[in-house]
Amino acid sequence: MKRKITIIGVNYAPEDSAIGLYSTQMAEYLAQKGYDIRVITGFPYYPQWKIHDSYKGKPIFYSEELNGVKIRRFKQYVPQDPSFSKRILHLLSFTAGSLINCIRNRKADIVICIIPFTTSAVLGRFLKFIHGSKIWIHIQDFEFDAAIESGLVKDNKKRIIRFLIRIEKALLKSADRVSTISNGMLNRLEEKTDITGYYFTNWLDLDRFNTGFTSKHAFMKPGKFNVLYSGNIGYKQDWDLFFQFLDRVKDLDQIQVVVVGEGAMQEQVKTRLDAYPFVSHHNLVPFEELPLLLNSADLHILFQKDEVVDTVMPSKILGMMGSGRPSVVTGSPLSEVKTIFERSQGGYYLNADDLDGLIKSVVNIKSDKSRSAEMGEKARDFVLANYSKETVLNNFVQELNEL
Repeated sequence: MKRKITIIGVNYAPEDSAIGLYSTQMAEYLAQKGYDIRVITGFPYYPQWKIHDSYKGKPIFYSEELNGVKIRRFKQYVPQDPSFSKRILHLLSFTAGSLINCIRNRKADIVICIIPFTTSAVLGRFLKFIHGSKIWIHIQDFEFDAAIESGLVKDNKKRIIRFLIRIEKALLKSADRVSTISNGMLNRLEEKTDITGYYFTNWLDLDRFNTGFTSKHAFMKPGKFNVLYSGNIGYKQDWDLFFQFLDRVKDLDQIQVVVVGEGAMQEQVKTRLDAYPFVSHHNLVPFEELPLLLNSADLHILFQKDEVVDTVMPSKILGMMGSGRPSVVTGSPLSEVKTIFERSQGGYYLNADDLDGLIKSVVNIKSDKSRSAEMGEKARDFVLANYSKETVLNNFVQELNEL
């Protein structure tokens, strides 16, 4: 008899990046393995922070089936300018509508709650109360910690966040299993709750990231040294450092910086980019186009704020490394990403305030093609050995069967 699993999370296909991508691939993998999968989710909105055009005309409550997975959606409130207060309304809107979808949902043996939102765990508790379901909470991001560390929350609202963190702790301790995506986040989970979590890392489908492309992506300039940032344009990235970087590299020979992304800070960043003729901005590419884009770069960059330590493991890191190209990343010296680059030798990781080291690293990669190729190969080999989709998800299924 098929085990019935319900997955609750605000992000799902057709969102094809970040949490939505992983939740979708997990659900479809479980369906392929013979589980009866239902998903309770919102309308697709990320990373643009607006409901996708193809869903705007749908009813508030909408059901569909994608790749063997039955989905119940609620059209949640999505703010165009996602301030802290508006994000709370966004969260509450999704939770209220999804509660109705939970009532309509069939009984589940296991409920997998994806955080963010933390209120997904509240909905999971509700299903446990009425059906006796087992609860697995999977943490992609400690959203309240991240809100403080990224500067999104002002001092006068930190008391509210601390209250929410106490609720978060109670919800986590009530779960039958808790997992998260990095060792640093596992440590934080244990510090917050005394829970020993399961290491359920994000993954990369390396079959899509072959290195045999014969052409470059159209965003890249032929004959230039193309430096790529592809991802969210939001509060966790260090945009002040990014523009200091641009000021320092503008006179380098044949350099081209390509920014591909959307998000809460998109308009502010795009406005400032107008002053840099060697920089181009483009909206995110379709998922099927991403491997070619990443593979076409000569160098990947990612500048994280120093305050953002282990509340999040950037999913884009795996794509960057899987492309077989070197990366230069900045952030906290305590971040697990630093450990990954030290182990893989697939690029450089520098402290967020080390602008001189950042420039030196870029110049070294630009001037030494042999060293650059070696770094790229090591990055890809590391991802293949540690983050392949089949290995990660197969291990997860074995753990799930123990619940």
